[in-house]
Amino acid sequence: MDSFYERAYALVSSAEARGAFDMKAEPDAIKDEYGRNQAGQRMLLARRLVEAGVRFVTLSYGGWDMHSGIANGMNRTLPKFDQAYSALINDLDRRGMLDKTLVMVSSEFGRTPKINKDAGRDHWPQAQSILLAGGGYRHGQVIGSTNDKAEYPTSRKIGVEDFCAIVYHSMGLKIDDTITDLTGRPTHLVPGGEVPLELL
Repeated sequence: MDSFYERAYALVSSAEARGAFDMKAEPDAIKDEYGRNQAGQRMLLARRLVEAGVRFVTLSYGGWDMHSGIANGMNRTLPKFDQAYSALINDLDRRGMLDKTLVMVSSEFGRTPKINKDAGRDHWPQAQSILLAGGGYRHGQVIGSTNDKAEYPTSRKIGVEDFCAIVYHSMGLKIDDTITDLTGRPTHLVPGGEVPLELL
């Protein structure tokens, strides 16, 4: 673990990583393409970090937990996100980085199929959508479906283990790779799961 921490510290303290945080170096046209707002500038920074050699970037984009007033919330949040996300995909592709970069959008839950009494949606673990781009996968497709109310999967259900396998595969790992814990016991990365063949 010490060696991992040392490598991580060396990465974030490197001149390349420090340079990635210098947003002044980015042309105004690119900043405008992403959007001059929190969503846009976060995604632009993510691209700059990946370009600097950071292997794993996580963006927390809060505000989707709309238990009330979902129509106003989506109208306020979604256009900025759409602009920034599409700019990120286009920018990575332009720079020849998309095939080597998995860009994923997910949430901790799906949302209830019905609007609640407060004009919002609540947590719904039975079904949700996850958006993938890049990572060397085949795209432009929908894998799986739900019933007409988006309540339950009706075809090609992708489980948590499959989701983990998708992420690990894009990182060059296999689900049956093992990590040896401190007691010397080997532990599989994922207890089962597979990358959907449609992506390969």
